[in-house]
This record gives sequence, structure tokens and C-alpha cells, in this order.
Amino acid sequence: MRGYRLSLIRHGRTIANDRGIYIGKTDYPLSDGGRSELLAKLDEFTYPKVQRVYSSPLKRCTETAEILFSHREMLLVDDLRELDFGDFEEKSIDELINREDYKQWLKGGIDNSPPHGESLSELSLRSFKALEEVVMDMMREDLSHCAVITHSGVMTNMLACFGIPKYNPNQLACNIGEGYEVLVTAQLWQQAQAFEILGRVPYRYDEMGD
Repeated sequence: MRGYRLSLIRHGRTIANDRGIYIGKTDYPLSDGGRSELLAKLDEFTYPKVQRVYSSPLKRCTETAEILFSHREMLLVDDLRELDFGDFEEKSIDELINREDYKQWLKGGIDNSPPHGESLSELSLRSFKALEEVVMDMMREDLSHCAVITHSGVMTNMLACFGIPKYNPNQLACNIGEGYEVLVTAQLWQQAQAFEILGRVPYRYDEMGD
């Protein structure tokens, strides 16, 4: 059975990350420090040799793709964008901590959304549509290994909802410019809407062997 490998990678750091504020749909670029961190990772790690890059349309992802996979074609996938935090966008925990709507949101639940934002159930549907779009394109173009540059929330949602073996979402956190490699087969995807989690990416040079 033909398999399709995807390297799911989290975008680099932005000023919003340094400030500790929620950003979803807000289109922040990479910070100077974020760019430097990604360039340093290219020296420390080796990234997979992919045939195409699929990216969230937000600048922090497209700029990450341009740094990590500079010689590969990039296609934008709108459903790879981050969760919309609604009224919590560009606000810090300190600004929100005393708000009742924020306290209610922190209680969790797949249908619990920020005011004027998205719920986890809506994000899960988008994540599924994004994966479907990517895998179908790979099948049409006969591509065997591609990268997906997206956001921490989207990647965690994909892995927790569709990945095998199953992990607690808290176990799936990863650093900027890093992520997971997964294997999608037509049979498993069509029958169970699932993929196999193979391991972490990128690879350290001393892990590559001869």
C-alpha cells in the first residue's frame, strides 16, 4: 500500500510569542530573533528532503517555509491557519485573567470558543479539510514526502485527533521549527481518518547514522 509522508513543522518565533499574547488570525511576521533561531537550526539539524511545502497563508509560516525549504515549491492551504482567538486576539493572560468569558473558555470543551472566535470542534474540521487537501494533491502529483508548515495549535489538533498511536495533547508540544513526521496511507485514511505518527523532526546529525 502506497504511503505518503508528511513532515509537520511549527513556524518560527514572532514578537507576539515574545510578548506572550494570543495570536491566531493576526498576521505577524517572524521576528529577527525568530529568523536567527531557524537559521541556527539549519546548522544544528538536518531537515527532510521534501518535494513540496504546504503552508498556512500567514506570514510567520510562509517565512518559515522560505528559510527551512528555500528551494522547494510552496502551496498555500487556507485551512492550515491558526485558531481564531476572537476577542482574545493580541491580549495576554494578565489582561484576560479576570474576565469571566476567559475563565469560561479555560474550562475547555470542544464546543467552547472564545467570544467571536473558533471552537476546537471547528478547528478539528478545518484540520481534517487541510489534511484532505494536502493528501489529495500529493496523490494527484505523485509526491511521496512533503512538508506542512503550520501553527502549534493546528499541529497539536491534527496529531491528537487523527494520529496513531494516541497521545495526550500535552505530550505533543514541540519547539519552534520542529515537529513530527507522519505516514498517511489511503486505506487507513479512508477507513479511519487516521495516520501513523512516526517520530520527531528535524533530525540531529548524530542521529542520522552512516
